[in-house]
Amino acid sequence: MRIKLICVGRAKGAPEQEVCDTFLKNARGVGNKLGFTQIELVIVETSRAPSAELRMVQEADRLTKRIPSGAHRIVLDERGGALGSRAFAARLAALRDLGLRDLVFLIGGPDGLAADFSKTAMEKISLGAQTWPHLLVRAMLAEQVFRGFTILSGHPYHRGG
Repeated sequence: MRIKLICVGRAKGAPEQEVCDTFLKNARGVGNKLGFTQIELVIVETSRAPSAELRMVQEADRLTKRIPSGAHRIVLDERGGALGSRAFAARLAALRDLGLRDLVFLIGGPDGLAADFSKTAMEKISLGAQTWPHLLVRAMLAEQVFRGFTILSGHPYHRGG
């Protein structure tokens, strides 16, 4: 299964992007052995429209164009269901075992995601009740993908309960 993190907003040189890149690199090494054949970060440009509503609509259009046909779409949203690391790992494995070709995680920009766009997702997950900066969400999701793979592989990285 191929995994794409499709995100709004460039973060060149940002420390959050460096963290994200490190975890995705580590995830590729573990994930390939588990049947996760590709892990890719895809960035779409932040809209410069004059209103938040219009920016979110334009960004949703840009995100949509990057989603592979037939992909299972998961939106990162503070109102989504929270999964512990083991449950997240189990969800990754379950989706892989369904024979899905593509799994896409979608992260909005500073204004979030348009409501109509979020409704098209198969799932919504949260990284907690707090609102996190979109660049930090990207890094946290990359870490959870890596952690999920280490849980599935029996690697000692995950020492939590």
